[in-house]
Amino acid sequence: MSGERSRWGAGIVPSYDAIAEEYAQQYFDELDGKPFDRDILDRFAASVAGRGRVCDLGCGPGQIASYLTARGVEAFGIDASAAMVATASRLNPELEFLVGNFFALDFPDGALAGIAACYSLIHVPRADLGLTVSELARVLQTGGRLLISLHAGTGEVTREEAYGKTVALVATLFSEDEVRTALHDAGMRIDTLSMRRPYSFEYQSQRIYALGTRDGVSGI
Repeated sequence: MSGERSRWGAGIVPSYDAIAEEYAQQYFDELDGKPFDRDILDRFAASVAGRGRVCDLGCGPGQIASYLTARGVEAFGIDASAAMVATASRLNPELEFLVGNFFALDFPDGALAGIAACYSLIHVPRADLGLTVSELARVLQTGGRLLISLHAGTGEVTREEAYGKTVALVATLFSEDEVRTALHDAGMRIDTLSMRRPYSFEYQSQRIYALGTRDGVSGI
């Protein structure tokens, strides 16, 4: 495992603990202004509704879990930040949110019908993307669906201040090829892999969206 993993405990998780409420105020209603994302989530929801539990991985304030639930999905959330989990639970009292380790999920093999990892894997070190996607694939049932969204590019982006507070956030920019390889090596069939330009109110990076199925067949 990459030594860079320590940046989660040393910076990323404490940073989100510190800014959980402010982050929720900014992002809880973000889907209202993102038609592309809503369309992707609608298609994902239609493919997993009625098939079992679906995880909003890196749930933040729980907006993705809430959106999926409204479309008939048995959704719950996991975040590495306890403060984010507390905030999500307050904003979505009807849903379940848990503190969890992205790199070692506390579920048996094949436990979930789907996982939506929307901008949560940006914090995974480049060397660990394949290992992390393999862990997500492990807990998906045969035919289970995985939705990933990431920032496209090269290198990393760091942030030392957010909402007037000191933070230590690091985001990895990934290429389409890196995403494709990670899914392929994890035994995921890639159903769609698309890009979109950033909205004016977002960080100005291209976005990658990948939707895959866990069936043991090599990806495209």
